[in-house]
Amino acid sequence: MSSLPKCPKCNSEYTYEDGNMYVCPECAHEWSKDAAPESAEVKRVIKDASGNVLNDGDSITVIKDLKVKGSSLVVKVGTKVKNIRLVEGDHDIDCKIDGIGAMSLKSEFVRKA
Repeated sequence: MSSLPKCPKCNSEYTYEDGNMYVCPECAHEWSKDAAPESAEVKRVIKDASGNVLNDGDSITVIKDLKVKGSSLVVKVGTKVKNIRLVEGDHDIDCKIDGIGAMSLKSEFVRKA
């Protein structure tokens, strides 16, 4: 097990020493050995279309008709969704919509209710 720190930029474990620096071979990030270690737990803030911060368990309203990929269903404007869950990725909201089922949404198409 390596005692070298993980890359603060991409969290790669394959860092190596180069003189007085640490180097990440995956993203080419370099940082000083004496630099204060950055927090590995960076909390990502997810905001809705109006700029309000979203949290797990919030209720949201859809602000644009959204076609459901792979079917003829459409999530209509004004659809209210309760008890959302925030996740990592491009579609950062997991939820269950009545009449459609479980799906993922982008935060840019919703407003906090």
